[in-house]
Amino acid sequence: MVLTTDALRRRGDIFIEHEEAGCPPVLVYDYERVMDGADLAFPANYELLRILPPAGVTIDDAKRPFMIIDPRAGHGPGIGGFKSDSQVGVALKAGHPVYFVSFRRMPEPGQFISHVTRAEAAFVREVMRRHPAAPKPIVTGNCQGGWATLLLAATNPDITGPIVINGAPVAPWSGKVGENPMRYNAGVFGGTWIPMMMADMGGGLFDGAHLVQNFELLNPARTMFRKYVDLYRDVDHGVDRFLEFETWWGGFFLLNEPEIRWIVEQLFVGNRLVKNEARLEPGRPVDLKAIRSPIIVFASHGDNITPPQQALNWITETYADVDEVRIRGQRIVYMVHDQVGHLGIFVSGSVAKREHSEMTSTLATIEALAPGLYEMVIEDIQGEGQLKRFTVSFAERTFDDIRSLDDDFPDERPFAAVARASEVQAQLYDALVRPAVKAMVTPTFAEASRALHPHRTSRAIMCSKNPLMSQVPAMAEKVRADRHPAGGNNPFTQIETLWVEGMTQAIDLWRDQRDMMVELAFYTMWATPWGRAFGHSHELRRTLKQQDELRALPEVQAALAGIDEGGFVEAVIRMLVLMAENRKGVRRDRLERSSRVLDEDEPFASLGTERRAAIISRQTLIASYEPERAIETLPLLLKTTEERNLAIRIAFYVPGDVDEMAEGTLALLHRFCDILGVPRRDATVSEDPLRTAAITAPAPRTRSSAKSGSPAPEAAE
Repeated sequence: MVLTTDALRRRGDIFIEHEEAGCPPVLVYDYERVMDGADLAFPANYELLRILPPAGVTIDDAKRPFMIIDPRAGHGPGIGGFKSDSQVGVALKAGHPVYFVSFRRMPEPGQFISHVTRAEAAFVREVMRRHPAAPKPIVTGNCQGGWATLLLAATNPDITGPIVINGAPVAPWSGKVGENPMRYNAGVFGGTWIPMMMADMGGGLFDGAHLVQNFELLNPARTMFRKYVDLYRDVDHGVDRFLEFETWWGGFFLLNEPEIRWIVEQLFVGNRLVKNEARLEPGRPVDLKAIRSPIIVFASHGDNITPPQQALNWITETYADVDEVRIRGQRIVYMVHDQVGHLGIFVSGSVAKREHSEMTSTLATIEALAPGLYEMVIEDIQGEGQLKRFTVSFAERTFDDIRSLDDDFPDERPFAAVARASEVQAQLYDALVRPAVKAMVTPTFAEASRALHPHRTSRAIMCSKNPLMSQVPAMAEKVRADRHPAGGNNPFTQIETLWVEGMTQAIDLWRDQRDMMVELAFYTMWATPWGRAFGHSHELRRTLKQQDELRALPEVQAALAGIDEGGFVEAVIRMLVLMAENRKGVRRDRLERSSRVLDEDEPFASLGTERRAAIISRQTLIASYEPERAIETLPLLLKTTEERNLAIRIAFYVPGDVDEMAEGTLALLHRFCDILGVPRRDATVSEDPLRTAAITAPAPRTRSSAKSGSPAPEAAE
């Protein structure tokens, strides 16, 4: 007990010191400030930091940079680089330049969410300026930083490379009945007017400690009881780990009233981002279809803050089906973990070693994927611990695969009524109550309300400045000098274990009963015929195109009109796309070989990333809508026997060992041979033909757009 009390005293001291220092990022890496958002035309409290590589790590400035955006949801920045085994650590070990988007505790006066997005866009441009020889940066967004990354990519589609969205609540109405109680809060406890009033009582600033309190109430047995019990029971070895995490967990940050109101109205209550009704600022709508960068989405069944449905359902709400994803030239890869919790997505060392390591290595090749929807599947194959190795594949998925994670949409209809009621409540509060609240709140009162928040006082009261704690350090040293822990067979230890388990189960029972009552209350109030009629105007989703309308889109018609146009480059890419669609999935080793051909070998390497992506997108449309004609017209693209033989060798090289090929893949390869008049082959091509061929690879050959009447690949993109 003495040692536990001393650990809490040290936590209090760290809390005070961290607050007095302005709550700097809790990164374990050294860094330098590159840009300050406060200096921009639209000031924001965000900063761009360059992570300095630790000793023994060499950074290649020509490699694709990483930019990590941490969540601003009550806590401070640093969770993405909290440990050496982290998102930052994984990227550094791979030799990539790493930049971190940090933020200060206090927002800039008059700061809006749009200012934050503008600042992040300026940061991306600065990273691109610093690495002119590298591809566009990879942007990783954690939790709230995830939807912020989507805002950034949707409003600035020209600057971002692949984006990674980790545990981001983009479709907050989604979830399963009986499993995701947090989504009901606005319908039972009040909508937008609650954070508006809290911000007014804070003098125009919303205290992030309120958000942290909500997170803790989701699992009170863990956050309010077991966390301290585990510290008590492992106080000889677990103190440093406890204090490291508490440094971040106990740093509470503030938002301006317009920021928290935008977040609640546009996202969590209004669900407007998914419905294509969100406005970043007046006259500036946000359409997720505008994103052109490949997207990787990471979710987990063990996440009680952002369940998989909230992380993934925006895909089915934004696009009509996978065909539209392909038409837009988009690549969306998702992965659903079995059990890791919300914070574990960013903090867990095991997740960093496996999921984030595989993501980092995969992002180098993801642009070689044909447009479409894929699930990233990681399978353990050999080794243990640090030596464990994995095989990764990309399985083609349909929207039904994502919908199967949910229990359909009828349970979301009552949220439309809540959204409309929230708007009415906010207007009434703004007109009738807000003037009185603002008149009563003074700067001293606002500061006192923050200082007296239970999450701050519970830490500050245990610090060394409290006279009652003055003897604790000496007592703790005396205990450490003569420490004799009780054994596991001690009857009092066993009684203690039973008591701890009993208390945990009792708290869990209370939580489950509370969640059940909240859910019942929600549907009792809002799932009535009146509620359905009241919310009907807010229930409508964005209009999605039908299949025949998709085929009629200009991008598709332009691609199909030019089905017989092109040369060696178009033919090889078309063959690779046809093979990928035939397999309905791609293993990463095959993707790496495909990426090597398209990124490093001529004539593909000189195309550049954007033109190559445009050709892949165009050939994917041809292969999707006219697969038979796509094969039959290959001889029109490959004029000479030399070109045809080389193209066939490349087509055999990418899938790998012939003995491991699926029967359908080998049959398709043989059909390519027959169409092109090349002898069938069954031998494995183990070396890159474009590097070992005795001939020079043909240069890309296309008809001019003036002659053919079809737009160039860039125009089609």
